[in-house]
This record gives sequence, structure tokens and C-alpha cells, in this order.
Amino acid sequence: MHRPVMVAQVVELLGVKPGGTYVDCTVGEGGHAAAIMDRAGPGGRLLGLDWDGEALAVARERLAPWGSAVRLRQEPFSRLAEILAEEGMGPLDGVLFDLGVSSRHLDDPTRGFSYQHEGPLDMRMDRRQTLTAADLVNGLGEDDLAFIIARYGEERWARRIARSIVERRARSPLRTTTDLVAAIRDAIPAPARRKGGHPARRTFQALRIAVNRELEQLEQALDQAADGCRPGGRVCVISFHSLEDRIVKRRFLVLARAGRGTVLTRRPLVPGPEEVRENPRSRSARLRGFEVGDEGGQPGPGSGATTA
Repeated sequence: MHRPVMVAQVVELLGVKPGGTYVDCTVGEGGHAAAIMDRAGPGGRLLGLDWDGEALAVARERLAPWGSAVRLRQEPFSRLAEILAEEGMGPLDGVLFDLGVSSRHLDDPTRGFSYQHEGPLDMRMDRRQTLTAADLVNGLGEDDLAFIIARYGEERWARRIARSIVERRARSPLRTTTDLVAAIRDAIPAPARRKGGHPARRTFQALRIAVNRELEQLEQALDQAADGCRPGGRVCVISFHSLEDRIVKRRFLVLARAGRGTVLTRRPLVPGPEEVRENPRSRSARLRGFEVGDEGGQPGPGSGATTA
């Protein structure tokens, strides 16, 4: 089972209160949602969104004790405003985004997210969509591939990797994660392969982001989350790589400068050493928070920034 990260810190920063109304935009298997409902108590309400139907099935069972107080929908969080209107839900006391790829995705070879296991070049969070990683690596030109790998993977060897992919697919289409890893290994000089982690890590990240349009959806959803909150409501985001974290940091600052509220985390909160030891995948997690103000931009009662 996927282990949610920074649970206690999330509940604290989100300011969960009895009887509150919350949205978990990436409910996954329901770990954070269960902690929120534990604190919110019998009068609390939660809407959980996720684009992975398999994860939602697990969450539905885990969150069953709260009955109708919890609603779950298989939707992208970029539709948050529309979904809130459809559900007649709001104003909100808090919104959570956990942007990480779950252990369920990484450990299931059939999903194609992992460079450690052979599987189809899929990488779709929502299997209802048609575009896959195989479509990108076998269909895009070298320039477009290089752009995606450099932009979303921050990969130094993006051009060489793109060229290697194009050369390999000219002989035979790349169909599996193993095919793609081989193309990446061929492209990166041997000294570079021996440092900085697995040589395919950045390229796999880039293709996953591109397949699922993750950064565009995040930018769309952050403003919708703030719009949906009452004064004093909070938006909290856990990110796992610098691209996401920069978007969150920049968007929260823009909202604050526009008089929309207060940034609660001048620096992101990070997992403690004990959590990192128990769950190494939490190591790169970064948690940021924003509190929505009233019309004059003043934060709600009891707010305050943290510098942890």
C-alpha cells in the first residue's frame, strides 16, 4: 500500500478543524483523506478527486467508515471549480494536493512508470485517456522529444537522448520501458551514467509529465483552489520535484501580491529524518501552504507563516 508522506504536517498546516469542509485533489488510496476526516470529526465533509480509478477503489474502501460525508470522483483536479459547482460544495476550509507518483504506480510494471521494471510504455495516470508514452517516443520528432526531456526532466543530455530514441525507433518501435532505458543508456556518456542516480530517471519523469499534462493542470487548479476557499481557508501542496515546487511557490506569491491572502511557508516544510528512514521515497517531498484572506487580503484568525 502507498504510504502518504508528511501526514501530521499536512493536517497541521491545513489547519483541519472539527466540522470543516475539505477537498483532497489527489486522494490516491485515501491516506491523507483519512487523517483529515479523523481531525474533522463527525461534522466534517471531504471531496476526494483522483484520475486513477484503481486508486479510488482502494480509497473508497478505506474511507467507507465516514459514509456519505466523503464523496469520491474520478476527475482531474484541473476541473476543480466545475466539480465543486456540480457537487454544491463550498466554501471550503482547505484544499490539498499531493503531487507525487504513488508506490502503486511505480511498483506495477503494467503501468509503465518505472525504469526499474519492464512494462509497456504507458505512463497514463488515467487509463481512459488515449495518449501514452509510446505515442510520444515513437511519434514525435527529435526536436520535440529533446524539448520535452530538457523542459520537464531538466536533463543535460536531452538532445543526445532524443537522437538515440529516433535512431532506435527507425529500426523498430520502442514498445517497453526496457527499450527506452536502453536508448537512454546508449546516449549518455559512461562517466555521467555512473553518478547522479539512474540515468533514465529524468527522461521518465519528463515523459510522464508530458503524457498527463501535469504542470498545466497544476497551474489551472491552484487558482481554482484559492477561489473555492472561505477567508481563512488553506491550500496546501506537496511536490516532489523542482518544476512543481517552483510553480507552487510562484503562484502563491502571485496570489499574495494580488491581496488574495498570505503565504504560510516562506520555505517549504520537509519530512523529518525518521520518516525518510522509514519511507525513502518521501525524501524529495516539499510542502507549501497558502491561507486565503478576506476581500482585503487579510488572513483569517490564528494564521501565521512558518519558516521551518
